[in-house]
Amino acid sequence: MTTFSQAGYGQLFKKNTDLIIAAAILGIVLLIIIPLPPLALDLFLTISITLALVIIMITMFTTEPLQFSIFPTLLLVTTLYRLALNISSTRLILSEAQAGNIIKGFGEFVVGGDYVVGAIVFIIITVIQFVVITNGAGRVSEVTARFTLDAMPGKQMSIDADFNSGLIGEDEARERRRKLQREADFFGAMDGASKFVRGDAIAGIVIIIINIIGGITIGVLQKGMDVMTSVQTYTILTIGDGLVSQIPALLISTASGILITRATADASFGTDLARQFINFPKIMFIVAGILFAIGLIPAMPGLVFFALAGALAFLGYSLLNAQKREELLVQEQDAQKRVQEKREPENVLQLLETDPLQIEIGYNLIPLTDDRAGGDLLQRLTAVRRQLAAEMGLYVRPIRIRDNLQLPPNRYIFRIHGEEIDGGELMPGYYLALNPTGQEINVAGIATTEPTFGLPAWWVTGEQKEQVELAGFTVVDSPTVLVTHLTEFIKKYAHELIGRQDTRELIDVVREKNPAVVEDLVPEPMSVGEVQKVLQNLLKENVPIKDIITILEALGDGVRMNKDLDFLIEHVRQALARSICRSLLNAENKLQVITLHPKIEKMMTDAIQPTQMGSYPVLEPRLARQVLESIAKTVDNALGKGYSPVLLCSPRLRLPLRRFIVRQMPGTAVLSMNEIIPEIEIEAVGTVVMDEN
Repeated sequence: MTTFSQAGYGQLFKKNTDLIIAAAILGIVLLIIIPLPPLALDLFLTISITLALVIIMITMFTTEPLQFSIFPTLLLVTTLYRLALNISSTRLILSEAQAGNIIKGFGEFVVGGDYVVGAIVFIIITVIQFVVITNGAGRVSEVTARFTLDAMPGKQMSIDADFNSGLIGEDEARERRRKLQREADFFGAMDGASKFVRGDAIAGIVIIIINIIGGITIGVLQKGMDVMTSVQTYTILTIGDGLVSQIPALLISTASGILITRATADASFGTDLARQFINFPKIMFIVAGILFAIGLIPAMPGLVFFALAGALAFLGYSLLNAQKREELLVQEQDAQKRVQEKREPENVLQLLETDPLQIEIGYNLIPLTDDRAGGDLLQRLTAVRRQLAAEMGLYVRPIRIRDNLQLPPNRYIFRIHGEEIDGGELMPGYYLALNPTGQEINVAGIATTEPTFGLPAWWVTGEQKEQVELAGFTVVDSPTVLVTHLTEFIKKYAHELIGRQDTRELIDVVREKNPAVVEDLVPEPMSVGEVQKVLQNLLKENVPIKDIITILEALGDGVRMNKDLDFLIEHVRQALARSICRSLLNAENKLQVITLHPKIEKMMTDAIQPTQMGSYPVLEPRLARQVLESIAKTVDNALGKGYSPVLLCSPRLRLPLRRFIVRQMPGTAVLSMNEIIPEIEIEAVGTVVMDEN
């Protein structure tokens, strides 16, 4: 015959826990109605004491109230359970002059042959439970609930600030808010539940009075007992009944106070107690000296005080030695760590790691990063990262700022993967004045060159700022100069800052809401590295990649026609034609273009050859130089007339032509005919022709 194993019973209990608990609570209500035999009452009283012990032990080992969030409800259930047992025991005491062995045993143990002493001891226990423990726990619950609710707005603002600054993610912020709400609900529930405990204590006192008066009356009038026998019988039973109900109530009220007062604990109560006591070994010597002095008083029991003084002195000596050994151990570990760092066998790999983007500053610029000194450079860098994400779709990882004492005091430099790329100089406390008109104007300041665009500028003081602003100058502070330079620097070298991991993260973002787009492309028929190369080529030409979904969809369509990288880049550009064209319009919403003479375009198209770095027009050196000079001359003429031209050519020639001119004219955009959208108005401002000679 097959029987359930222990695991089977455990699974059955887990699956039906809610039904079992509901039945148990319903059973508590039935205890009030159904008379219990003494043996059953003993069993239920034992369960009450056991439950109280378990609850107080749990509170000893919790580190935060929410670990025992069911406690307020449990407090109500246990209160109802004790009251039900009180009613059952009162019924037995008054009807049968007995209430089981547990109540009788507690009563006889406390009374100990002297009913007056026993009654006094019981009254003291009841008063402690009602006046001290219950009132104290209720007051702590009330105050904690009030302060928790008052602190909620500040805590909520702190969570929002951490989320907005990027210190925590959306999931963690949501979890913190949920925990904050649960804490407020918990302390509010504890405040209400403590009122039930107070009512339980009052009900216990009333039941005790009823048991004594009613019991003596029933014993004398109905059961024919003499007065002394009746007093003896009902006093023992009443005191026993009161103790059996008050002891669990005392334990649970104490547990309530412990749970609330340990809201900021880091470890269990025992661990915190031991750790915080042994932090002050010198206190033990002081207390030992005081006890020894008290023991010298003739009326005092000297042996007791001397023994305690000796024990405390020994404890203090042991703790002091333990602290010294711990300090020596820490010093040895620090020394070993320094030796290991000098050997550097484990830290070599860390030296190989470089930040994608890093700023180094001279010591005069350090206050710009210090919030206490009024510096807001760190906050501005966060704003730069957000701006680039919004404009370019580029995720720039946190930018590390390091002070470099080898730099000139006012200098800063930008590094990409550890290599110095660009830099400039600032003058903290001064303002940079720029002349947007370009006219020669004498300014009473320190002449310099604006680091971002290389324009002439002057450093002026705060007193001169208003004067130069009235003269039509653009005036900015030092952090703005650095941030502007950094923004343009990142846009220029964005293609070097997007790696495979960054590409993977962009793809994962798309995968969350548009999984079909990603599953149709990565890892087959394209790898992450191939997608990265397409994104890098777009960023090289200042094409934003924020519409990543369109880019991936275009790649998914194009890769099935041709896997050539140049073809895929041009295919994606055509999908982004609208945003590319609109970014190149002038103030009149016109696209000003420079075209190639048909002979030049045909010559360069015929010269296109595939290379390892992509297709490139391979011309004879002298001819290539002439073509470059002609293009540069035509572009310069257009710029001199106030135009902002782009080169327009055939789709096949566009990317090779861009590679052909990028070294000499990196800022000149090149468009193909396929990238011009119909609603754009085109204005031809020049044509590239070759000199016949």
